[in-house]
This record gives sequence, C-alpha cells and structure tokens, in this order.
Amino acid sequence: MISTETDRYGYQDLAGLMSQMTGDEKHGPAATSTLDALWVLYDRVLRIDPAAPGAADRDRFLLSKGHGPMAYYAVLAAKGFLPVEWLPGFGGYRSPLGHHPDRLLVPGAEIGSGSLGHGLPLAVGTALGLRAQGRPGPAVWTLIGDAEFDEGSNHEALAFAGAVALDRLHVLVIDNSSATHGWSGGIAERFGSAGWSTATVDGRDHDALYAACTAEHPGRPHAVVARVEPKSS
Repeated sequence: MISTETDRYGYQDLAGLMSQMTGDEKHGPAATSTLDALWVLYDRVLRIDPAAPGAADRDRFLLSKGHGPMAYYAVLAAKGFLPVEWLPGFGGYRSPLGHHPDRLLVPGAEIGSGSLGHGLPLAVGTALGLRAQGRPGPAVWTLIGDAEFDEGSNHEALAFAGAVALDRLHVLVIDNSSATHGWSGGIAERFGSAGWSTATVDGRDHDALYAACTAEHPGRPHAVVARVEPKSS
C-alpha cells in the first residue's frame, strides 16, 4: 500500500466506519469475516496508490466475495480511495456504494462482483493478460469465500492457473465453514494438488496473514487460506 495524506484511519477505526453503513441486506457475517484480511492486504501488501488507482503498474485486487462489501468499503474509505462521507448512504438509491461493488462507481474496484464463482476466473484472466502484455511486476489478488468452491468455474480456473504457472496470481480464501461440499485435507490441499503454493493461517492474526501473503512462491500461483469463526447464520 502506498501511503498518502488521505490515509488518516487505522484498523481501530474500521468498526466505526462500518457502523455508518445501515439498512437491510447488509450481510454482516460475510463482511466481518473479510475485515482483517482486507486490512492486511491494503495496509501492508498491495501496491496501489489511491491517488492513481488506475496506474498501469498497480497491483490488481478483485473482490469475488462481493455480497457483503461493508468491510471492503470501510477499508477503501480508510485508505483514501473514497470519501468517508459516502458510507452512510450505503445501499441507497443514489449511492455509489451498492450491496455489490460496481467497478464503474467505486474508486479502486477492479470488477463488479457479487455473483459467486467469478472472481477467481477473472483473476486468472487478468494475470494471463498482464503476462501477455509483458508486465511481470503487478501482482493479481482475489479474495474469495469457501462456499465459492461449490461453483465449478473455480475448479477449472484453479487447475488452469497451476498448469500454466501463473506465479503473479494470488488467492485469499476466507474459510468460515460455509461451503456445502468439502474434500479430504481441506481447501489448501485442493490448491496444492493443482500445483499451487499454499498456506493456511488464522484469519484474525495480522502478522500471520502478512507472512503468508508475502511468502516466496517461485514458479507457482499462491493461495492463502484464512480460517475465521464459522458462519452462525
């Protein structure tokens, strides 16, 4: 993350920023499950300047788990991508902050997300496109939920990325035990079997998340599984 003078808020402010977003259909558990992972990415990992969110050499972050975006909006506001004054309008008719992020309305958003299962395939395409353009610098990150593995498109994208060694591709999986289907060995085993580098950590431990996200993985895409408390409802 490139700090700017608009970077005025810290992690301790996120709860207050999220509390400004009210109304129905907030998908609170979906939002809070991602809060720590999003903060670590934007605070310590991603190379994105809020003053130039479209810079060609930026890292790309694709929020696939987009049906509970309050944490995402709070982090973007804290880091200066969007005005804090937008937050109370969340979900309103004229608000740019919808119940699913819109890349044409939300500064810094790379995709319009919310339909589960699309983020990882889009991230694979983004990484492949950057490789074809001869841009080895930008990293591509996508944050997905464990339940997205109920969608077949993720398994196809996962297998392809490992086969073509998309080493600038990174996936952060929020595991809150909400998936319908499982597999022997857990989520990391699914990635590892397709040739990915993997790490599984406590999704509330910022130092562990940072270490896992920045681990070396030459010649392979990288997946970080962040385990958080099970979804209660």
